[in-house]
Amino acid sequence: MSNVPAVLLFRPLLPHLGPPKAVGLLLASASTLAGNLTLLASVANLIVVEQARHRGVHVGWRDYLKVGLPVTVLTLGLDLTLLGLLE
Repeated sequence: MSNVPAVLLFRPLLPHLGPPKAVGLLLASASTLAGNLTLLASVANLIVVEQARHRGVHVGWRDYLKVGLPVTVLTLGLDLTLLGLLE
């Protein structure tokens, strides 16, 4: 699922998850960063891969995941750390 529809699905749950500001910041940042995980996680990923294909560069889902997984884990870890410090 793409990151924007995921946020829309979670929207009704927001009041039940904790302080609105903290939950909103966490959801906004995590959904944005999680969009780096796979090709299908963000429409922007598909656009970039399609543009690369037109230039003769093939990026498969495994190739993308090899970079997307560690980048997502590292950035989400940093995100959670920084948001924890902000409270």
